[in-house]
Amino acid sequence: MVLKEKARAENNGKNPSSRKDMESAEEKKDTDGLDSPAQEKDIASLEASLEAEKDRFIRLSAEFDNYRKRKQREIDEFKKFANETVFKQFLPVVDNLERAMVSGENNQDLKSLMEGVKLTHKEILKVFQNFNVQQVQAENQLFDPNFHQAVTQKETDDVPENTVTDVLQTGYLLHDRLIRPAMVVVSKSTGNDTNKPEEK
Repeated sequence: MVLKEKARAENNGKNPSSRKDMESAEEKKDTDGLDSPAQEKDIASLEASLEAEKDRFIRLSAEFDNYRKRKQREIDEFKKFANETVFKQFLPVVDNLERAMVSGENNQDLKSLMEGVKLTHKEILKVFQNFNVQQVQAENQLFDPNFHQAVTQKETDDVPENTVTDVLQTGYLLHDRLIRPAMVVVSKSTGNDTNKPEEK
């Protein structure tokens, strides 16, 4: 009898601790299946970071595309005017041919030579045209400082004032860029107004 009662007492002493362990395990089991507020906050933070990186990627892609287009325009611009120096070197040749044509225009003995010079001049201008090199229109045009370089003035009432009367050296354009202005003579009024009524 004594042994049985002792054993029962020992079992009763162990039961409170065992019950607490079981209750703790059940509570842990219940909470494991639920998302805590901290976990929800972490998920929201990750989603916000992902969205920010997505926006950053889109901005970088747009900036790179703009950079690529800008560089392509610069390359196209370089190609467009890459031959500018070459054509500048051609200009004195054309000038000399034009002077030769003017000098021999009235000399019949040099008629055949003049034909050759004119042909050469024509061919060079054709090469210019193939590369979009064009002459600046100047004679009988109003003086334009963007395309003309005035060397001197000529008093005359035959044309409106500030009109190009003579072209001393032809100007040239490469595409829409001026590579040499035309050297010109510009008209200046003589100050005599022929239309002014005579005083009585």
